[in-house]
Amino acid sequence: MASTSPVSPLSAVTGRLFSNVSMGLKLFVLTVLTLILSLFAIWINGLVEERTDRKGDVVKEISSSVGGAQTLLGPTLLIPYSIPAGEKTPEQHEVYFLSATDANATVKIQTQERRRSLFRVPVFQADAEMHGVFDTSHVNANLPQNAQIAWKDAEIVVGMSDARGAQSDAVAEFDGAVHTLQPSHIWPRMALSSEKDGKSVALFGTGISNAMEHGAVTPVTVRMRLSGAQHIALLAYGRSTRVTQVGDWPSPGFDGSFAPVSREITPQGFRATWNIPFIARGVAAEGIAGNISGLDGTAMGVSLVEVADPYQSVTRALKYAPLFLGVIFLSYFVFEATTGRRVHVAQYVLVGVAQLIFYLLLLSFAEHIGFSGGFALGGGATVLLLALNAGWIFESRVQTLRALGVFGTLYSMIYLLLRLEDNALMVGAIGSFLTVAAAMYFTRNMDWFGKVKSLGDTEPRVLRVGEL
Repeated sequence: MASTSPVSPLSAVTGRLFSNVSMGLKLFVLTVLTLILSLFAIWINGLVEERTDRKGDVVKEISSSVGGAQTLLGPTLLIPYSIPAGEKTPEQHEVYFLSATDANATVKIQTQERRRSLFRVPVFQADAEMHGVFDTSHVNANLPQNAQIAWKDAEIVVGMSDARGAQSDAVAEFDGAVHTLQPSHIWPRMALSSEKDGKSVALFGTGISNAMEHGAVTPVTVRMRLSGAQHIALLAYGRSTRVTQVGDWPSPGFDGSFAPVSREITPQGFRATWNIPFIARGVAAEGIAGNISGLDGTAMGVSLVEVADPYQSVTRALKYAPLFLGVIFLSYFVFEATTGRRVHVAQYVLVGVAQLIFYLLLLSFAEHIGFSGGFALGGGATVLLLALNAGWIFESRVQTLRALGVFGTLYSMIYLLLRLEDNALMVGAIGSFLTVAAAMYFTRNMDWFGKVKSLGDTEPRVLRVGEL
């Protein structure tokens, strides 16, 4: 005679307790379980933030070696002057700035990605050609009374926020001569700052010609080659400024104080043009040099945006974790209600843990193959596991296929929700509404205070010990 293993008193009591729980109470328990498991998503989110911080450190490390985010100032005329001492005032030394009457610049950008471990950082090499026309005929009339101009010390200057990115000497062409720019001796660093990293702008200049000193209208062209990372911007350095930036990065972001008046983006690169009139610049065309600090609010910039940042996408996915867990539990609950087979709470816990592990799979795969590939691989494995688990619980191949279809559709909708931008909230709300409506329909014949009235279930079914 075959022997049977004894059932422990605790297991017997637990089994009887769980078998007597009404379906309505179980649904409440599952709601609480969803909230508890959602708290573990906070830990996973902390892991994502840690990886994001690590990427930020790598970005800073690589950026510091190539120049970082760059902000450029086109040719500007700086003129030192002094005011003799008076009876009650000491001698004063100031610098007068004069903007170009007309400014036109072109920046051509070539990009590549630097890799460090799992992280990629977009860097660039840029060739900037900046033109400006200067009219010095009215400078004397606008200076303070008794001002004495030191024309011999006046400079044509340009600026860049990180000189470590200079790839060659910057040169200025005017009056038929080519001049190599050197660190400005009038004002080495101007009170302008890069909008991305707050660096002050380093100035490089060269002395002016005699023609400028005598009030000539002089066109100036400055050429410079530089490197940087992630972002490059040009300030509105003329009374009216026209800037064109051309690059081979397929997903640029246009930022700064002004939007481009025209833009063209293709898989091969981009072309954008800004046109800033004097009335929009908001900074005087000339005056005491300290007033030029207002130009840092006139940046026309391009950022090298990563289209598929895996950490940003995983963070968005984690925001939907409570909804995701709730819908999965609700789907299993509907399976339970429509089959008449009770499911133990421990089995729901395992389903929830599988969902949390999915986010870990998503994060680890996305770092290597991108978010879409990571979601397909991690989501596919999780859907298959949930479908097989449904078959094991309900002892039916039909339920396996049913769960495979339901969870496959659910994960596809979640992916679509994460890929949407403007319509994500609407799609998520509609999907949640339809899920709840389906649950209401399939549980319409349920006796929430007792057993499930499933199709064909006319006789009470004896529950086994440990079932819930």
